[in-house]
Amino acid sequence: MNLLSLEALQVLDAIDRKGSFASAAASLNRVPSALSYTIHKLEQDLGVSLFQKQGRRSALTNAGQHLMLQGRELLTAADALADSTIQVATGWEPRLRIALDTIIPVELIFPLINRLYEIQPDVEIDFTEEVLGGTWEALVYDRVDLAIGAVGSPPGHKGICCFNWLTVKSVFVAVADHPICQHPQPLSDSAVMQYRSVIIRDSSRHEAPLSRGILNKEHFIHVESMEQKIQAHRLGLGIGFVPHFRVEQYLQTGELVSLSMENPYTEEPLQIGWKISNRGQARNWLVEQLKQIRVDDQRST
Repeated sequence: MNLLSLEALQVLDAIDRKGSFASAAASLNRVPSALSYTIHKLEQDLGVSLFQKQGRRSALTNAGQHLMLQGRELLTAADALADSTIQVATGWEPRLRIALDTIIPVELIFPLINRLYEIQPDVEIDFTEEVLGGTWEALVYDRVDLAIGAVGSPPGHKGICCFNWLTVKSVFVAVADHPICQHPQPLSDSAVMQYRSVIIRDSSRHEAPLSRGILNKEHFIHVESMEQKIQAHRLGLGIGFVPHFRVEQYLQTGELVSLSMENPYTEEPLQIGWKISNRGQARNWLVEQLKQIRVDDQRST
């Protein structure tokens, strides 16, 4: 007799994620009493206590924590099985999860998604924004199906296919009235070290974080995305490297200034990667469209 159901595991997962029966019930469009009944029946069937009182709230017991963690793996596997079954039947995966490195603006990718919807409107697209090593990591750990704009060498992981996509030209920028603009150019390392840098934090969760173009490791401000970094530069919060095509409009108006350096940043190609096991038509179509994208001043050589 099967004592577990996917529904019960979903309830247990929701309670842990949301922190309370009431919040979990709202997320599942159910009433709290229905969740309480599901958990009570599960405890009876298994003969174990899954929750214990801690003050005014209920917390998972050790057995409950174990069931919740293992149950999440079963839920993930069940979703993957459903997706693969649909893909076998139609050739189109029902969902395409994409990691978009923060270097790449969504304006470059969303038109392709719009065209994909014209071909296959039922594909669910799930975007996440990643930074540096986090883009590759999302692919390796199966959080996404496709990585766009990944920086650096692909991880030594079997089953990953990738290709060089764009080589992005970076420029060193500061707001027009920043004191570094008064230094003679090309800027020396010692001149740059006098001022705060703006750094995007690597989004890796498990692997060692990567860093690129960090000039001052003592005085800096951390941000979460390229958009935040650009706004920080515009407000004069710091200096640093940014992709030329992301700030071209601000350079043309004179709001930001591009400064030459004695030791310029070494360019790296951005890559597109996916798992070889992923043969869905949505992924295949999108990769072929991405191969045709070229930003005028970022052409690969």
